[in-house]
Amino acid sequence: MSVPALHPHRVPAGVVRRYQAYDEVAAPEPLRRREAPHGACTLILSWADPLETAGPGGRARSAAFLAGMHDAAVVTAFAGHQQGIQVDLTPLGVLRLLDRPTATLTNRIVPLDALEEPALAALPERLAHLPDRSRRLALVDATLAALLDRSRTTPDPEVAHAWTRLTRARGRVAVSTLADETGWSRRHLLTRFRAQVGLAPTTAGRVLRFREAARLLVAEPGAPTTIAEVAAACGFADHSHLVREFRDLAGVTPTRYVQEWRDGFPDVQDPAPPRS
Repeated sequence: MSVPALHPHRVPAGVVRRYQAYDEVAAPEPLRRREAPHGACTLILSWADPLETAGPGGRARSAAFLAGMHDAAVVTAFAGHQQGIQVDLTPLGVLRLLDRPTATLTNRIVPLDALEEPALAALPERLAHLPDRSRRLALVDATLAALLDRSRTTPDPEVAHAWTRLTRARGRVAVSTLADETGWSRRHLLTRFRAQVGLAPTTAGRVLRFREAARLLVAEPGAPTTIAEVAAACGFADHSHLVREFRDLAGVTPTRYVQEWRDGFPDVQDPAPPRS
């Protein structure tokens, strides 16, 4: 069971997309989910049973970890009890929080104790001893705010501009346009953007456009819902182009993706409207 997502209080905009508390049991069979790329980094702060993951970075088993930017799906599984807080972080927010290039985390799932950040590594145990959700969320918010206060790293304004443009346009901005707007060459923009965001601008745009297509496919009535309608709304060349992107990024066809969403193999990364 998850509770409604909350937005941060002390952490500034552009760092955290949302906080999500969750508490669920999988028994007797393990619960599996497909985690498609969603244009953010995911911080899992759990004090219950570990989660098994399998994706482009290999297999891992951990209760608390940080997943960097991904350009391919990860399948998760757990048996027993899952309880914790999920924090969806922007890639430039992770750059500031960890004081290191985000590219070192691309397509990786890193246990918190391997991040060499004691404040994050200690969080799950501290959260487990608090009596309610509101105090836990407040502690997470305060911890991230403190990490930001001491951070010495800020993204290049040009990279921040390019990332904001991509997220607001849901991936539909050409790299040449971004280069013109920043005043950088395409090569320099690619190098700096990939180091600080974790993906190249073109790949990040593909992920953001995919996220919007996935959102529309499982949206409320009234939104484009057929594959052809979603392809047109999101700027794909045609139906086949959208299917290829789903196969590449999610590992399944759009039809299978929607079926999994509705029939019990959902993606916990709720496809929300992009925020910078």
